[in-house]
Amino acid sequence: MTMLTEAAPVAGELTPLRLHLMRGGYLVMGVGLALVKWPLLPDAHTMPLYEGVTLCLLTAMSLLALLGTLRPVWMLPVLVLEVLWKAVWLSLVALPRALSGDLGPEFVEVATSCTLIVVIAAAVPWGYVWRRAVSPAR
Repeated sequence: MTMLTEAAPVAGELTPLRLHLMRGGYLVMGVGLALVKWPLLPDAHTMPLYEGVTLCLLTAMSLLALLGTLRPVWMLPVLVLEVLWKAVWLSLVALPRALSGDLGPEFVEVATSCTLIVVIAAAVPWGYVWRRAVSPAR
């Protein structure tokens, strides 16, 4: 029985540079969330319901992102999820409110943090994602 390594699913499709870029994306996401969200964990039990849910979800995402630095290809869905949820939120929540002039300080703060989507989106090997997850099996 052979041990599955990170190189096995890549099969020459992703260059070492691309893997390092992915690791950088995981680091930005994981460390950023750790710095912002982990200090709030001791007070999670006192938060309103959905604020506590969001805190726990983002803390789990930070742990998965940090794991992605070790296994960038295996954890690729974490980067894709990060890009997708931010793109959906920016386009369906922030943009309409901004266009109507109803973007308060809390929305500006969240929208600003969501602009880091650019860093994560640049780290995702979209061609690889398309070939592996979207295009029909060959």
